[in-house]
Amino acid sequence: MTEQDNTRVVQEIYAAFGRGDVPFILNTLADQVDWSHAGPPTIPWAKEYHTRDEVAGFFKLLGGALEVQQFEPRDFVAQGEKVVALGFFRARSKSTGRTFEEHWAMEWTFKDGKIVGHRAFEDTAAVAAALRPS
Repeated sequence: MTEQDNTRVVQEIYAAFGRGDVPFILNTLADQVDWSHAGPPTIPWAKEYHTRDEVAGFFKLLGGALEVQQFEPRDFVAQGEKVVALGFFRARSKSTGRTFEEHWAMEWTFKDGKIVGHRAFEDTAAVAAALRPS
């Protein structure tokens, strides 16, 4: 696939996330994937995932904890088999009612037209503070 094709797939993934279409996202993944969201234990989805089923669990944890208020991918940079997306996210913790805002970067790696890697870089301190019980 070309860099433009890879960028289009990442844009479609974000559109699917916006409409809650997790099966679409899972279908873009290779059988084995390195999916990583770092962060402290306060963030339940902050860990490594390696299969489609595990990534499905990521979306379940995320959806169970947050009410997304704004998710806006803004810029895309593609080179070879990598696409980096930059964006903005605002959400409310379902358990505490607190909101957070953050700018993020996400790296997507392709092989043979499928996603084999995803790494998120975000303001984990802001997320953890919103999720942390008083």
